Amino acid sequence: MSFSGFKCFACAREQPADYAGFVCPACGGNLELLYPYDELKKGPSALFPVVGRPDIFRYAALLPSTRLDLAAPLRIGMTPLYHAKRLGASVGLDHVYLKDDGLNPSASFKDRAGAVALLRARETGASVIAGASTGNAGSSMACLAASVGMPCVIFVPEKAPAAKIAQLLVFGAKVIAVRGAYDDAFDLCMKISTERGWFNRNTGFNPFTREGKKTCSFEICEQLAWQAPDRVVVATGDGNIISGIWKGMRELHAIGRIDRLPKIDCAQSEASAAICKAVRQLRAGGRLPSDWNAVTIAPVSATTLADSISVDIPRDGLAAVRAVIESGGNAVTVSDEKILAAIPELARQAGVFAEPAAACAWAALRKMAEEKLVRPGERIVCLITGNGLKDITSARRVAGEPFTVDNNIDAVRRLMDEG
Repeated sequence: MSFSGFKCFACAREQPADYAGFVCPACGGNLELLYPYDELKKGPSALFPVVGRPDIFRYAALLPSTRLDLAAPLRIGMTPLYHAKRLGASVGLDHVYLKDDGLNPSASFKDRAGAVALLRARETGASVIAGASTGNAGSSMACLAASVGMPCVIFVPEKAPAAKIAQLLVFGAKVIAVRGAYDDAFDLCMKISTERGWFNRNTGFNPFTREGKKTCSFEICEQLAWQAPDRVVVATGDGNIISGIWKGMRELHAIGRIDRLPKIDCAQSEASAAICKAVRQLRAGGRLPSDWNAVTIAPVSATTLADSISVDIPRDGLAAVRAVIESGGNAVTVSDEKILAAIPELARQAGVFAEPAAACAWAALRKMAEEKLVRPGERIVCLITGNGLKDITSARRVAGEPFTVDNNIDAVRRLMDEG
């Protein structure tokens, strides 16, 4: 079963499923895909999920494709959900879970988006797939495109982490390092993709990326025996992941798979907090907006070291703001110092190695616990969106140094005896 149409986040106008554009033709707002939810609700056990399929396409009934034979052959999704008891206990929480998406093929959550974007590109006969990225979305797209032999062009800011650039090059993508920030790379990618007719998978522009990201919500609820958690904490940059998580939960509720909706908490660095600032400003007004088209998200000058969430202009900002406000979630900002400190905490108390952007989710949850914004008995999922090997420079800053000894057993014994 495929999707039934599009709806604009800003003006709410709908478009038919055969609409060829990526943004709203009326106001230029971002679109989301719609499905025949009533039809799915009549028999969800027969349609959803596909038993035995070990990837995101087990949820084919709520994905925009009927040609799964064109999907990448790699296993995307079905990542583990760990009950991190020691980690949660350290801040007085009983039920903290870590969804470790660093175990996807390119070591990033972005494989979910890339898998659906690639499938859509192949279905529509595209010859080249392109995108802008701080690293993860690009290396993910390069990985997936390589698995099917599709040419891939990725635009990155020239200061993107070396490990992520290495991934891009190893997978064979053509890499364009732009002198400037992510937003400069985004704009240049948009221009050249339009000029050359490339399939543009840019987050916050292409609505099909959100469809891949929402599958994380499906997995979380399935792994919790089709029970919704109380909260999902999402590190947020351009806003596409958090809007995808909320969309996935809403769709599960619409087809009757879960009986309630969780709160979606936005975690951002203080040095890149456009979405949190917008949420706070709207809540200060005391009531929900009657016209989402009138809501604006002011740009910031992002300087965070968490490159994956370092964004001046959140391209899916309105959808992200709506996710937090509509779900009743928190908008939490933390310092880069706290983000770095969260990396060894996750590693040493839960055995999960997270890059800085991913660690931001735990840093935010720690802050919420300290400020009594969450209850001890709540079931809370932190998304770990990228593996720590993506940015070993940041990890080394907080991990400590090795013990250097002479090459003999007595030196090791002395070291151990000294504690």
